Amino acid sequence: MRYVGKITTWKDDKGFGFITIDGTKNRVFVHINAFGNRARRPTEGDTITFEVTQDKQCRPNATNVKLANEKTKMNPKVNASISFSQIFAMIFSIVLLSLLTIGKIPLSVVGVYLILGGITFIAYAIDKAAAQNNKWRTKESTLHVLSLLGGWLGALLAQKKLRHKSQKKEFQTVLWITIILNCAAFGWLLKQGYFESWKNMVGF
Repeated sequence: MRYVGKITTWKDDKGFGFITIDGTKNRVFVHINAFGNRARRPTEGDTITFEVTQDKQCRPNATNVKLANEKTKMNPKVNASISFSQIFAMIFSIVLLSLLTIGKIPLSVVGVYLILGGITFIAYAIDKAAAQNNKWRTKESTLHVLSLLGGWLGALLAQKKLRHKSQKKEFQTVLWITIILNCAAFGWLLKQGYFESWKNMVGF
């Protein structure tokens, strides 16, 4: 039997929450793995349809969960944020390659951004897998430090491709602070000529 209910509690960082069945006060546990073919992460207030099974302790658990009207419930603010992130990342990448072409920065600087971006993307992927399987999570502070050091391009890519941490406002605020600080530090180092000094020292 399928039920209709609303997500009244959702802990996105842990990947689970509770559903209140329509017309009742009954609450049912739901895990992120119970959602099939989802286009986005669930949030509090979402209306869903689901079936109910019992775990080993005879507690009700939602299964075969589907978001109601999933195609029309996408948050336009989230879409706008993702589009801005893509544009920002593209502009920075173009600036980075342009500076490399005219010799203002060495190849090693681009390499650092690529390596840190790859490491950050992998960290996001590991954290998402841990959230889906109730395993040990990567600290948010660790993800932010990676972004601050220069891995923020990988963070933005991970949020788009993996749909991870893209709807948590507090996380997004800190993420963009790290991006602004990293870009500011990059601009300052460029203005002071440190990149040219680095190129003369390491040779690339």
